[in-house]
Amino acid sequence: MGNSHDEIKRLLKASKSLLSTTKLNEDISSIRSQYGMISEQQDITQKFNLGKSIEDEIEDDEEYETAETSDEDEDEDEKNSATDKKQAYRISGGVLVLHGKEQTDLELTTDEKIAFQETMDEFVAEVSDLVDFNKLNVYPQNVEWSGKIIDYSLEFFYSIGEDNGVYIEGEMMKCDEEFLEFLNKLRVYYEKFKSKWSKVMGSRKKTIKKEE
Repeated sequence: MGNSHDEIKRLLKASKSLLSTTKLNEDISSIRSQYGMISEQQDITQKFNLGKSIEDEIEDDEEYETAETSDEDEDEDEKNSATDKKQAYRISGGVLVLHGKEQTDLELTTDEKIAFQETMDEFVAEVSDLVDFNKLNVYPQNVEWSGKIIDYSLEFFYSIGEDNGVYIEGEMMKCDEEFLEFLNKLRVYYEKFKSKWSKVMGSRKKTIKKEE
């Protein structure tokens, strides 16, 4: 009986040791092996794939961006009924997106790169130097470009094609002389934008016909 009582005391002591958060893993393992005790183990170490984590983060960003620009994407889908490919190029902080039916339609030429660089530089010099540009989309039949004018918290939109013209969107803008002067600059530069990118579209059409 005495031996049984001592054994029970040792088992109770061992159980308390297992439940103690201050015991080291080595002590726990020793106690388990000494008394033949089995307990459920939980592995709290998880493998962390840094590359996969970055990919997931990028995918999340893309999903967020898609959700934020769903209306724009729907408009693009309608315009892309005859196209199924696109390629984006980052140029001096801006983004130029080429749309086309074939992979060759998505090749950026030096002239197109220069035209895009000039477009951003000219806008800053002639319209506003406080602007956040959105991507410039070059489709087979039209070109679209937009951005946010920080001074006035408004969006501008340039379009060459069916929706040809200049568009703005904002809330409660004061129509003083300064604002009217800005609108005139926005309208005047549009003509330069239209001339430049109409030539780009014409050049791209000639190149596509030659390849056909």
